[in-house]
This record gives sequence, C-alpha cells and structure tokens, in this order.
Amino acid sequence: MDFISLILWPIKWVIELILVAFHSMWTFFGLDPDAGLTWVLSIVGLVIVVRAALIPIFVRQIKSQRRMLEVAPQLKKIQDKYKGKKDQFSREAMSRETMELYKKTGTNPLSSCLPLLLQMPIFFGLFSVLNDASIHAARGGVGLLTPALAESFSNAEFLGAPLNDTFINAWNNDFQPWQVMVVASVMIVLMTASQFITQLQIVSKNMSPETKASPMFRQQRVLLYLLPLVFAFSGVAFPIGVMFYWLVSNFWTMGQQFVVIRNMPTPGSEAAKAREARLAKKGKLVVDEKHDGTVIVEEPKKTQRQQPISKARAKKQSGK
Repeated sequence: MDFISLILWPIKWVIELILVAFHSMWTFFGLDPDAGLTWVLSIVGLVIVVRAALIPIFVRQIKSQRRMLEVAPQLKKIQDKYKGKKDQFSREAMSRETMELYKKTGTNPLSSCLPLLLQMPIFFGLFSVLNDASIHAARGGVGLLTPALAESFSNAEFLGAPLNDTFINAWNNDFQPWQVMVVASVMIVLMTASQFITQLQIVSKNMSPETKASPMFRQQRVLLYLLPLVFAFSGVAFPIGVMFYWLVSNFWTMGQQFVVIRNMPTPGSEAAKAREARLAKKGKLVVDEKHDGTVIVEEPKKTQRQQPISKARAKKQSGK
C-alpha cells in the first residue's frame, strides 16, 4: 500500500459506509439495486451528508469573507502606500503591515478555499472507490462495499454511460461508448455554469462600492472566469460518478450562497439594499428620511404585552 492509498483508506471506508447505507435505503424503497439511478442517488446522499457536515465550516468561511470585504479599503491604502516601490525594504514593510492587518481583524485570505480543499479528499476518495470497484470487484472495497456491491457499482450505468468511465477514455476509444461523451459533456456544461453563477452572485450582488474599488474585486473577477475553466478542463478526466458528486455539490453551494446573500448580505452591497427594501415593504423596517437627505433604516420596536394582575395586587401597588 503506497502513501496516497494509506491516506485515502479511512476516507474510502467512510465513503463506502455512506454509499452502502443510502444504497440499502433506496433498495428498501423498491429501486433496482443494480441500476445506475440507485447508485447515482446514493452519491447524491453522500453529497448531502458531506455538505451538511461542512455547514459549520461554511459559516466560518462566510464570517471570514465578510471581514475580508470590510478590510478591503484598508488593504488598498497599504498597497497604495507602497505603490511603485520595488525595493526589498518596501516589499517587506508592505507584507508586514498586511499580515498585521489580517491578524488585527481576524481575517484569513485562504478561508474562502477551505470548504473546497476539505472536499478534495472526498473527490479523490470516491474516484478511488469507483476505480477499485471495477478492478477488485472479486474482493470488494475497504469497508462495507462487499464483492457483490462492488461489482454492481462497477457495472452501473446512467443513461447508458458507465459511472466509472471518463470523457477522455471514451474520446481515446473512438467515442465508445458514445453515451459517456453525451452525459459527460452535459455535466461539464452544468458544472461550469453553476460555478459561474455562484461566483457571479458574489461579484454582482454582495460587494460594497468600497470593495469594488479595491484589489479584492479584481481577484474576484479573475475567479469568476478562472474557476469555471478549471471545472471544464478537469471534468474530462473524472469518472461520471465523481462528476455527479461534483455537480450536486455545486448546486448545493449555489443554493447555499443564494440564501446567505439574500438574508445576510454585506452592508452597503446591492443585496443589502434589496433586503432593506423587502423588509420595508413588509412593514418590518421603518424608513425615516432626515433633512440632510440621508436615510436611516431601523427595526420597529415591539411593544411589550402587559401581564394581567389581580385586583388585590393592583390595590397594593397603588397604595405604594
């Protein structure tokens, strides 16, 4: 067993546990145990379990991203201070002041990548489970994936496309089976589009005017086009089963990001203004225009309900 296999062993064990659990559930509800749809739904269940477990990490990521957006104007001031200075002393000073700003505000520029980085072992673990299921179906997997289930998983097809086949493999085999080319192409397009929409939500709706004038906005614009390309080029090498995990995970991220931006937008952003307008329309916010033209939005105060008291107690209180 090599070093990579040793690292992936416990991850594969957990993946097989979740896959087999969902496969048993769908089989109990009457689905064909050998059908590709049953295994695809089991992969969807794997996504739900993993992403639900990552919700606390996502909340921390959102808070860190919020702080990063808030410190963007201060970060721009530091960069403007040393703009055009390329000597070693200036570079070290700029780096030192930047790190001090991150430490002071409790921000981490790498936090936005944390959920994706934590999922990478799952991607490779699922890839390994699919690969091992087709090669070592006689002995099963490392966990609860028995030889019979391993053979079923390795032979499973979705719309005629084997779950363990890849776009590049079908391309090298003269488009055989052609179903792999079609299913993989559709999934790559959906993966790319969902990633683009997720990044577009952040760039277009959840950034304040100050942030849009900072270097961070340019970085987000680069990610807007770079990340979908990463999905497009890397997707051709992943098995159909892994691409299902990736696609469903993208849809989860897109929906999760939509809920967060709608309900907890960055102050001053377009999403924040839209939320204030919605709340004001529902009567949950009071908009008060002052003489200087500024608008203050406050939540209306709730009147406390007077608790009923007895006549004897009221007489006693009035006597005081």
